[in-house]
Amino acid sequence: MDDAQAALAALMNSPAWTMATASLSAGHERMVADIVTLTEIPSPPFGEETRAAAYLEMLRAHGLEDVERDAGGNVMGLRRGAGNGGLLVVAAHLDTVFPAGTDVTVRREGTKLFAPGIGDDTRGLAVLLAFIRALDAAAIRTRDDILFVGDVGEEGLGDLRGMRHLFGEGKYRERIKTFITVDSPEMESIAIGGIGSKRLRVFFRGPGGHSFGAHGIVNPMYAMAHAMLALSRTEVPARPRTTYAATVAGGGTSINAIPNEVWMDVDLRSQSAEELARLERHFRGLVDEAVAAENRARRTANGAIAAELRLLGDRPAGATAADHPLVRGASAAIAAHGFTPRHEYSSTDANIAMSLGIPAIKIGSGGSGGRAHSLEEWVDVEPKASLRGMAAGLAALVGAAGYIE
Repeated sequence: MDDAQAALAALMNSPAWTMATASLSAGHERMVADIVTLTEIPSPPFGEETRAAAYLEMLRAHGLEDVERDAGGNVMGLRRGAGNGGLLVVAAHLDTVFPAGTDVTVRREGTKLFAPGIGDDTRGLAVLLAFIRALDAAAIRTRDDILFVGDVGEEGLGDLRGMRHLFGEGKYRERIKTFITVDSPEMESIAIGGIGSKRLRVFFRGPGGHSFGAHGIVNPMYAMAHAMLALSRTEVPARPRTTYAATVAGGGTSINAIPNEVWMDVDLRSQSAEELARLERHFRGLVDEAVAAENRARRTANGAIAAELRLLGDRPAGATAADHPLVRGASAAIAAHGFTPRHEYSSTDANIAMSLGIPAIKIGSGGSGGRAHSLEEWVDVEPKASLRGMAAGLAALVGAAGYIE
């Protein structure tokens, strides 16, 4: 039995653990009510303020210290440990992918709850509150302080801005020792690696003109198509897994006009920071080649094609070693509750910590769910399965913070 397993055994064989799991069970319906309350507060990209204010009051009602909203928009509260001032951050994100105006009313069918954003990551926010109640009910003491965070900007073009602030400018940045994000219900998946991404928008511009009268002049649409097709033929490594996609395109004036401007978005990803940088350089080269090719192919008397690249998103890659105590402890906790943990790469709030060399993982919130990022997103709050996952997550959290018998 290694140190992680021994610490887990000491926790799970203690009277305090019995009290903690009893608290989770007794408070399960309250946790479900918290899911519903929070889900029905819209939290669109860059519009998390109302949900953040509600969650701030929830954290305050749970007796945490230093409850506040930071300059980045994150809300947080501190549970003191008994040790040397080390800090574990446990986070769930406030934002969803759904735009303002989306109907977020929760519909219940048996033990399933349906609503946009309910599993990603509103259930995670509610589970953090249940963890706080269980820790306090059992008077569990930890070596490290635990900072509970509801963070902003995890999804899409939010570009992890909440985590960037927490680790870059936040008042706790020098003290953070370990990081866990609770995101999505599934317990088997432990993200120990962060997939890096670059999101770019490329504008192609030219003189424009009448589709008949100006025929033969350079056309930015052709340059964009050239670059897009060249990207589609790019070979990338399977390991470390590296991918690309042209995802959105727009521009033009009318059916009978050579456009002045068109644009496209691309998403570049890799498990490796080096491969991601190589892919970005390659793509930028493809854009230059496409512009040059169009300027050679057609007349430039009224002006040439030019391109502008804008960075829309930049998620850093990183990883936590599979044999790190944080990973071993979480894996042992999850396995002890009947799950088969698997280590994966994902793109989550943990990316920022990993990129800085701070041990970090993503774990699930328990239960089951599906159809994430769709209007039919759902979670199942059947108590037995839900509580098994929550107990596994709580054990992982306490192990990471250092259980004091």
